[in-house]
Amino acid sequence: MAQQELKRNLANRHVQLIAIGGTIGTGLFLGSGKAIQLAGPSIIFAYLIVGIACFFVMRALGELLLSKAGYQSFTDIAEDYLGPRAAFVTGWTYWFCWIMTAMADVIAVGVYVRYWFDIPQWIPAIVCLVVLLGLNLLTVKLFGELEFWFALIKVITILALIGIGVILLVMGFKTDAGAVSIKNLWEHGGLFPNGITGFLLSFQMVV
Repeated sequence: MAQQELKRNLANRHVQLIAIGGTIGTGLFLGSGKAIQLAGPSIIFAYLIVGIACFFVMRALGELLLSKAGYQSFTDIAEDYLGPRAAFVTGWTYWFCWIMTAMADVIAVGVYVRYWFDIPQWIPAIVCLVVLLGLNLLTVKLFGELEFWFALIKVITILALIGIGVILLVMGFKTDAGAVSIKNLWEHGGLFPNGITGFLLSFQMVV
């Protein structure tokens, strides 16, 4: 009987944008306001600390994966160094983490849709689940293409937000709460308006 092998139908651009899109969570758009409210301008340091930690973890993981050709995932590394039980726990914990993340994203979809349309929040959540299931049942190449463009939307949105923010800063845009200015970083309570407690609480959303 001929041995069946997986076909690699994802292009390099698919893999890169899927990775980038995966790092841009829904919380960046939905929950970042709450994090900024808690930490104030010190949210910059929270993102910096988490970003540096993630960089070193991913760098170390990459070196471990390249150290042995037989490694196919980080669960193989855990099994090699810590045993099969550690690999079992690591693999299923990773699965559980993504299941919880997916459910949080589905809930976020319901929140977004309900902002514009007065419908029960569970309806867009169910529709989102059906659409996601349909996309995952398609061919790998088509799935990669769809993920590529969806991730690109995230990237373009973030770049647009940064660009708009710079324009508002240069123009000194005024609102009912005051004018957009760099001085807001140290005024109105300083870098830590809610103290170290607010700064630490923001890490949950940042991570």
